[in-house]
Amino acid sequence: MTSWLGHLRSAPLSAWIGLLLLVFYAVLAVFAPLIAPFPQSEVVGPQYQTWSAPYYLGTDALGRDVLSRLIFGARNTVGIALTTTALAFFLGASMGLLAATIGGWFDAISSRAVDVLMAIPALIFALLILTITGTSVPSLILVIAVLDSTRVFRLSRAVAQGILTMDYVEVARMRGESMFWLVRREVLPNAAAPLIAEFGLRFCFVFLFIAALSFLGLGLQPPMADWGSMVRESAKLIAFANFSTWQTATFGLAPLLPAGAIAILTVAVNLVVDWVLHISSGLRD
Repeated sequence: MTSWLGHLRSAPLSAWIGLLLLVFYAVLAVFAPLIAPFPQSEVVGPQYQTWSAPYYLGTDALGRDVLSRLIFGARNTVGIALTTTALAFFLGASMGLLAATIGGWFDAISSRAVDVLMAIPALIFALLILTITGTSVPSLILVIAVLDSTRVFRLSRAVAQGILTMDYVEVARMRGESMFWLVRREVLPNAAAPLIAEFGLRFCFVFLFIAALSFLGLGLQPPMADWGSMVRESAKLIAFANFSTWQTATFGLAPLLPAGAIAILTVAVNLVVDWVLHISSGLRD
């Protein structure tokens, strides 16, 4: 704990910016019901109300408050993406480390199964499965986690294979250490740096993937607020916005609000991941 506090005090400006943005998003996600002016699905005003109190970012086509839906979108989109990434990492990293450690038939079968899944375009495969199983939140999490775990499997297996050739691993084998001891005490600590970086990247990809599915209508379903579906619902306003006056220009800016929230979160995660990777890898300026 003390070591991480020391790293935090000496963190570069980019890391501080990323951390502050992530804390901001986390506060919005956790305290969304307390921060949002209105419930996420409640019709509170007229259709396409302009930006003015109490609708500080206007209303959507159904008269729901855009600011409230943006705040609840942080809870729904980010929370589901984080859960999906954690499940994908548990599946992919555990299978990859075991495949590299056990080797033989287990490595061959698991690697070929992953190759088959990776040969199918992820978006097309997800659209097919979600069309069959339905677009419930559990189905969305399981489908994306299984698809994304293949990338984690490939990385963890490759990193573990390099570590398992080291002398200290051979010494541990000669001492008679069990396979799980080798994975837990020798392989996993030395594979932490690339896996930490991959977790941040996978979170960004999952987050964008969920937003893309929602934009296509197969992600989070109404009345749940989701940034991807908010972009789809307000995209047509760009064509009708008159940017010569502020009142009508706000219609054209409406799709940029959820899109900007997606972009800022992606940048913030990458800034923090770069800093954590720098610390975990033992590099010095």
